[in-house]
Amino acid sequence: MRFNLPLWGLAAQVPLSPSIPSSPPMNANFALKEGIERFSPKDLVELDRPSAAVPNQAGDLAFVTVSRYSFEDKKNHKSLVVLPIESSFTSAEIPLDKGGEIFWLTGTTLAHVVEGKDDNLEIYAHDCTGSYSAATASEEPLKIATEGILIGSIPSKTATNFRYNPASRHLVFSDNVYGDGDLTTVKDQDEAWENRGNSAYTYDETYVRHWDTWVGPKKPQLFSVLLQLNPDRAWKMGTEFHAPLKGTGHYSPVEPFGGTDDFDVSATHIVYTTKDPELPLAWHTKQNVYIVDIMGRTKPRELTSGKQGAIHSPVFSKQGDKVAWLELDKDGYESDRAKIVIYDLHKNVRYTLTQRWDRSPEQLAFNKEGTFIYFTAGDQARVKIYYLPVPPTPSHSTTDPQFDKVYTEPFELTSTGAVSSIHTLYTGRLLFTRSSLTSPNDVFLIQHLPRYLSDYTDPKSAEGRKREGDIQQVTRFTEAKLAEKKLSPGEEFHFTGANNKKIQGWALKPRGWEEGQKKKYPVVLLIHGGPQGAWEDSWSTRWNPNAFTGQGYFVISINPTGSTTFGQGNVVRTPRVRGLHIVFCSDLTDAIKEDWGGKPFVDMIKGWKHALEKYPEIDPDRAVAAGASWGGYAINWIQGHPEYGFGFKALICHDGVFDSAYNGYSTDELFFVRIILWSSTDPRGRSD
Repeated sequence: MRFNLPLWGLAAQVPLSPSIPSSPPMNANFALKEGIERFSPKDLVELDRPSAAVPNQAGDLAFVTVSRYSFEDKKNHKSLVVLPIESSFTSAEIPLDKGGEIFWLTGTTLAHVVEGKDDNLEIYAHDCTGSYSAATASEEPLKIATEGILIGSIPSKTATNFRYNPASRHLVFSDNVYGDGDLTTVKDQDEAWENRGNSAYTYDETYVRHWDTWVGPKKPQLFSVLLQLNPDRAWKMGTEFHAPLKGTGHYSPVEPFGGTDDFDVSATHIVYTTKDPELPLAWHTKQNVYIVDIMGRTKPRELTSGKQGAIHSPVFSKQGDKVAWLELDKDGYESDRAKIVIYDLHKNVRYTLTQRWDRSPEQLAFNKEGTFIYFTAGDQARVKIYYLPVPPTPSHSTTDPQFDKVYTEPFELTSTGAVSSIHTLYTGRLLFTRSSLTSPNDVFLIQHLPRYLSDYTDPKSAEGRKREGDIQQVTRFTEAKLAEKKLSPGEEFHFTGANNKKIQGWALKPRGWEEGQKKKYPVVLLIHGGPQGAWEDSWSTRWNPNAFTGQGYFVISINPTGSTTFGQGNVVRTPRVRGLHIVFCSDLTDAIKEDWGGKPFVDMIKGWKHALEKYPEIDPDRAVAAGASWGGYAINWIQGHPEYGFGFKALICHDGVFDSAYNGYSTDELFFVRIILWSSTDPRGRSD
């Protein structure tokens, strides 16, 4: 039953029934199972957590930061690892006791940004020394200078998202500032705000609270400052902080999740994305792309058409003549299909590259020659790397250019795991970071990729490059620690779900499982959130299936209607061509709209029955289910619908929605639920 707003207060005064049964007593003897050959939750928490790798300009070294939590001292320990990309040379590692951010200054010098003593940030240069070739590695081991050289400071403790392009000789970063856009006055204004004599906040627009943070008077903007290496090999940092977005009403990165993927830096300009300044933030997802002089000497120029939704990942070509970004069509819809848009800065022409491809790219990078564009995209519960030749620029801006199929059919480079970061290198190489169900992040290198269109189209190219390249693993951060844990790699299964759609799921078998054995195992059904998300072949510290298999559970995770990576719902894919894995267009992502309690549950009911039949080792009398976000909504929905027949002995709801209409009153992201607020919700829990 739902109450109109005036009745909520009355409803809150209704006493609860005193007859609610108490919870059963806890088993005092319960303890999680641990051991050398068993992966436990404690192992998961203490396991190394490597970041994505970031290579230097030359592409011979890369750095990774690694976090390790210790139960012994209840602290998280962070370290910096520098590794050679193409040699057997041993990596170097130093602790990062002060935390901070890292970025490359030169091919052998790293910058480390840490808090200073005077409410500022200090930037230190750390040189990497040693040989990079295996032939001389034993004579000159790679070392990182533990004592950095101070090269400058920033008058703030909250600056972040550092990008340095040696060609520009400017360091670009973001920070939260007041309405004057002046970085140097933030400290004084912070003190005035704290001493204003009250704790009141005044709002004349939404957001009021975004996620779990009250919106204050400061907003993020981009800044640049001169940072160059002088002839005497000493670094010099300027004292003037340029504010290219000052007075524009533009705020970037876009909160709350924006970062360095919201802007890029060329030798002369910054390209960035920001929420449309003319629209109420909480009601719209529409973002615009602008380009501005790196010192703010000119006004920003918009590159987008004005008819788009959200924007992500704007990037320059190395030549600075093109910009690419990911664009969603629908304002107000976070899970629309992302398309690659390229803007030719010389011809002032904008065109959509992947208009007819039914997948959503996630990260972009031009190759060094500017002739190919590489990107990651989810496909069939993996995140893969694809690439396309950059086509000749059309004569006019268009969302559906007529290109030869060589420019429109992405070539697949990887087929397993989940790639989280790509970096193109010189001489046809690409560095990427990938995890899987059995491993956190590791670094990989692809070599011998085509650099020009002739290499791509002519299989008998004189240079002998291969379109799929050669993949080699560069790091093995957790291999030794996980070697004896017998993690399950996951087994795919498929079944026919709602509307005769082909639905995919994962089965992870418990530790000790053997083919043909008569033993029965308890089982947990994991339900993903989003609702437009997916269980992928990727590592997670939050929801890790192998933390359950290590305790003896079968794990079933289904990607029902609403899941991503299986097709958006409006494009029919072509037969297998140029390495593209082909599946029929399953309409999966969009099909959950206005049907949260409908087709997804048809899929899960059928998938659950399919799993019980396929895996007779599962004990249905010892079955539980768990989920978060929309997965928590699903847990609540299952609890209220015993006729579904799951027979779960326990249901675990984490951060779940219990009423879709009430959810509209509990979030400041009003674009997500704006239809709910003015329309009825049908008995099946439909929402948008």
